[in-house]
Amino acid sequence: MADPVFPIDHDAWRQTHLGRLLGHAMRRFDERVLALMAHDAEVPLALSNLAARAQVSAAHIHITRHLARDGSRLTELAERAGMTKQAMGALVDQCEAWGLVTRGPDPLDARARRVLFTADGLAWLEAFRNAVAQAEMEFRASVGDEIATVVTIGLEAYAAT
Repeated sequence: MADPVFPIDHDAWRQTHLGRLLGHAMRRFDERVLALMAHDAEVPLALSNLAARAQVSAAHIHITRHLARDGSRLTELAERAGMTKQAMGALVDQCEAWGLVTRGPDPLDARARRVLFTADGLAWLEAFRNAVAQAEMEFRASVGDEIATVVTIGLEAYAAT
């Protein structure tokens, strides 16, 4: 009897299951965003060069996605990104060396430090926003508006559960 989910090749599921497809799609999307940023004249040159040479990875995008505009504690940043504090600390160190972020005092706790975007980091954030919008438009053009809308609604519903 044929498997209703994977009717032809009983081993195909290992390459074509939803989780794997989502992972490939996310990597492709992030790579496209970074490629767009590498060629964005508004991105500070040093950061653009890092993106162009594939020195910036999906892990670095976690900081761009999760760092609040007014700064975040390292523990908050790690939690939002689903990473350990140590792994996030290493990313912050690297981003600080690149001039994307800096560490500053926390106005609510003298013992704590906040990670903050620099001026270049804010330019990077704006370029990230523009690149995400462009990549989303390209996705819509590739699969059509109706399918893109269904995918978005489905993923939002799945992530909310």
